[in-house]
Amino acid sequence: MNKPYRAIIFTVILHLGSGLLLPGVVKAHCQIPCGIYDDHARLQSMLEDAKTVEKSVLTMLDLEGKTDVQSQNQMVRWVVNKEDHAQKIIDTISDYFLTQRVKPAQKDYDEKLKNHHAVILAAMKAKQNADLASLKKLKKSISKLAEYYPEHKH
Repeated sequence: MNKPYRAIIFTVILHLGSGLLLPGVVKAHCQIPCGIYDDHARLQSMLEDAKTVEKSVLTMLDLEGKTDVQSQNQMVRWVVNKEDHAQKIIDTISDYFLTQRVKPAQKDYDEKLKNHHAVILAAMKAKQNADLASLKKLKKSISKLAEYYPEHKH
């Protein structure tokens, strides 16, 4: 492995490792429950995060093979950006939807649980890979949740 790529890998590992060692900030709405929900807005936010992951991957693919310092710097920044936005999707599902909206007493609980879990798995795959197939599955899995969380006119 040549020296520039070792630096990129080291920087990415350092950034990701810090998330394991330092406490993170949970950005779920709340767990009181307060009764103030906008499920559709959270769904749209996850779709926006998925588009950001896609933009990151496309830019990473454009930077592939470039060894100048600026390109290496940009590669690291796009990798970190991809990881952060995929993690935001995972956090929204686990900290909001699975704790606040998917309840064992619901008649379609098993189906909802599987569909929400599919989003977590797809986001994990998007973190692990830099390919368009993973992104397609991620967007599709998020979109599948739309039937549960239609837009409400206030």
